[in-house]
Amino acid sequence: MIKPRLLYNKIKPYLDSPEAIIITGMRRTGKTTLLNFIFGQTDSKNKIFIDLENPINRKYFEEENYERIKVSFEFLGIDFTRRSYIFLDEIQFVKNLPSVVKYLIDHYKVKFYLTGSASFYLKNLFTESLAGRKYLFELFPLTFTEFLLFKESALKIPDSPHKVSKTIFETIAPLYDEYILFGGFPGVVLKTNAEEKKRALEEIFTSFFQQEILQLGDFRRNEIIRDLILLLAQRLGSKLDIQRISKEIGLSRPTVYEYMAFLEGTYFLKTIRPFTRGKNSEIRKMPKVYLCDTGLVNHLVNQDRGFLFENNIFQILRQRGELNYYQKKKGIEIDFILDKKWAYEVKLTPQLSDANKLKKAANEINLEGFRIVAKNYSEIENVTYGFML
Repeated sequence: MIKPRLLYNKIKPYLDSPEAIIITGMRRTGKTTLLNFIFGQTDSKNKIFIDLENPINRKYFEEENYERIKVSFEFLGIDFTRRSYIFLDEIQFVKNLPSVVKYLIDHYKVKFYLTGSASFYLKNLFTESLAGRKYLFELFPLTFTEFLLFKESALKIPDSPHKVSKTIFETIAPLYDEYILFGGFPGVVLKTNAEEKKRALEEIFTSFFQQEILQLGDFRRNEIIRDLILLLAQRLGSKLDIQRISKEIGLSRPTVYEYMAFLEGTYFLKTIRPFTRGKNSEIRKMPKVYLCDTGLVNHLVNQDRGFLFENNIFQILRQRGELNYYQKKKGIEIDFILDKKWAYEVKLTPQLSDANKLKKAANEINLEGFRIVAKNYSEIENVTYGFML
């Protein structure tokens, strides 16, 4: 049985629209499974599903005359005189696909559903080619809510920190610990023991390195980008000194920026920039870095529990909007600012002084609200728990 993702609820209002639906994200986050789910929900026999990771299937798109491509689809069973639905998986393997999709939408009103794992390529290919003809959705590793659904857990997370008694907290905590330790890749979550989960994480990283870095990337020395990944995994939540990194791994600064842009474009990592509202004394230039999944972090390096928890909170908040961090030269800082409105400070065991400092900092830059996010049980006001986000 296919387990639906929460992203489907965001896609659902556009199922009857003429625009193409594009689902992108890190490898192994469940894009193909979601595409199959939508395929099954589409109440029509005039539909087809094609996996473009199979080189044979790519041959359908090698014709320069797009009418010949149309004939191939007719051979496969599509009737273009009626509303037709074409599902294409792993579209990054076909370079001319955006223009083919545009042609078939404009001339035959085909409804397309597309997935691809590398936004680095998708955004460049699709931004102009399908302007006004697409909706782009990003699929990330499971949220904790989805994690519980995949585990078939009957636990209901309270909707307010005030409703989290110590007993309730201690019931949820072991599952949340597992979620942080092994991450939210669906294939990992569904494994039943730690050794299987570790092997699944190793396979995910190997697949990413082979499929994205070796096939899609164009790097002269692949071992250097491997070393960069390991270095960045050790510096989660830290401001990045690119000059220092370039010296450590023997690359020029422009090349480091190029490699990081590739890793960010393929969803492996994400950098966040300092918050600013104009003239102030914030530290403006250095970004902070986080990885796409705490399970992968654990697979790559032995990271501090506090930074691992912070990366987990990043994974959840990034799905809700734009993230920044805030730090003044005097040391006042906020881990995350969401959409320039809400402040989130991440602490394993927060103290009252942490809440007071966050309140002062949030008021100073005129934010709408703030939250201390705790990993351990706490009775401090304005504290929420990571598993509630």
